[in-house]
Amino acid sequence: MSNAQIPTSFGHELRACLRCRLVKTYDQFRDSGCENCPFFKMDEEADRVADCTTPNFTGIISVMDPSRSWAARWLRIAKFAPGCYTLAVSEVLPEDLMVCH
Repeated sequence: MSNAQIPTSFGHELRACLRCRLVKTYDQFRDSGCENCPFFKMDEEADRVADCTTPNFTGIISVMDPSRSWAARWLRIAKFAPGCYTLAVSEVLPEDLMVCH
């Protein structure tokens, strides 16, 4: 699995994926989607970025080696790509977008 993009700025334009909690800018999600959730096809349908991500989250953690990180195991992101993740999101994924993987 390749590394996720690191946010290019840290301001109000940051968003977190509602499924895996990956944090990137709106433009990064629109341009390349989510590395952990390619089935959302955010890079193909720009409207999906607003549906599948949220600007309402708490904290950010950078994970370099998720499989060896106790923090990644604790946050249940140990099987995701290395990158920046939020500690908690304030919203849930809309029911019509929930995918069992």
